[in-house]
Amino acid sequence: MFSEEAMRQALRHYLLALQFFTRIPVTGRLAAWVGYSPDMLRASSAHFPGVGWVVGACGVVVYALLYLGLGAAPATPWVAAALSTAATVLLTGGFHEDGLADVADGLGGAATRERALEIMKDSRIGAFGAMALVLALLSKISLLALLGQPGLSPALAALAGAHVASRFFPLLLVRSLPYVSDSARAKAKPLADSITAAQLWAAAAWCAAPLAVIALGEGAGFVLLALLLSGACSALLARWFLQRLQGFTGDCLGAVQQTAEIAFYLGAALALGPLV
Repeated sequence: MFSEEAMRQALRHYLLALQFFTRIPVTGRLAAWVGYSPDMLRASSAHFPGVGWVVGACGVVVYALLYLGLGAAPATPWVAAALSTAATVLLTGGFHEDGLADVADGLGGAATRERALEIMKDSRIGAFGAMALVLALLSKISLLALLGQPGLSPALAALAGAHVASRFFPLLLVRSLPYVSDSARAKAKPLADSITAAQLWAAAAWCAAPLAVIALGEGAGFVLLALLLSGACSALLARWFLQRLQGFTGDCLGAVQQTAEIAFYLGAALALGPLV
């Protein structure tokens, strides 16, 4: 099916994506073997949901250990939700949260396209960015705590599914909108230049297995409603970016990932129905 060389190249691309989107070090001889070029970074975008496997696994392990270790105390789901969220943020270095904050500052604090793009390049966080970060973190923690109320399984399923699926929707943005950042020095430029249909299919393949397992355990409605809300929110953001920016920037990709993740948790919670 796949040649040995193709498998090695796919592994290189995956490790490059892992290095780019997380704080997991790829150094020394391994880094030399992986290599780097803008074309390789562009190809690594197909493995973005695969990075979600690692980030989601980190969140799942932390949530499960705390949930089981703390016992049946009323605050247990809240502690597990807060610290599992903190663990995933630490693992990614807040990479996508930073994009969300920049987009909120740019589109919330500017009336013109040019001024919005200028604000989004500023590394300092403003009032809109701070509000967006606080609301996003509160939403994640609240929804994960809610999902943990009926038991451990729904929360773990939502964590795993959200971190994988939410990393697919930014790739659809790359496929459908033009990249409008003028900066050749932008870190995301090779990733954002373009994405092929084959890369999208590869990214979808990363999503298929975990979502199928979750559907078997929690029901198809759990996954379908979560994906529906994630997709709808991503589409609304894409339309907003097109209206305000005539395209997207690297920060917009982070904003889409964060919004899709929160929407996935919300859809999963709604699929469970009333808990009282």
